[in-house]
Amino acid sequence: MAVEPLSQKEIEDRLSELPGWAVEGDRLTRSYRLASHFAATALVVHVARIQDELDHHSDLTLGYRTVSLAVNTHSVGGAVTALDFELARRVETAAGVHGAE
Repeated sequence: MAVEPLSQKEIEDRLSELPGWAVEGDRLTRSYRLASHFAATALVVHVARIQDELDHHSDLTLGYRTVSLAVNTHSVGGAVTALDFELARRVETAAGVHGAE
């Protein structure tokens, strides 16, 4: 499947379906706050599995009770693509399971 950069309009339309996600610079980003460090760590493990399934990896940062992601698609020059939004959508589902805010 060929991956192409999304237009600004396509990005805005997709962002409207993912509250809390934003584009900062050339990356799709989101941070979550969780009830405990253990819950945040569990979310990181869940996200790592999703990333391996998609063969698409974000910069993933674990804090004391926070998890932050930043992603773009390197194979198209660091642009935001549908693959980034697929990752975001799946992470959003996992975050809900772990009680993320």
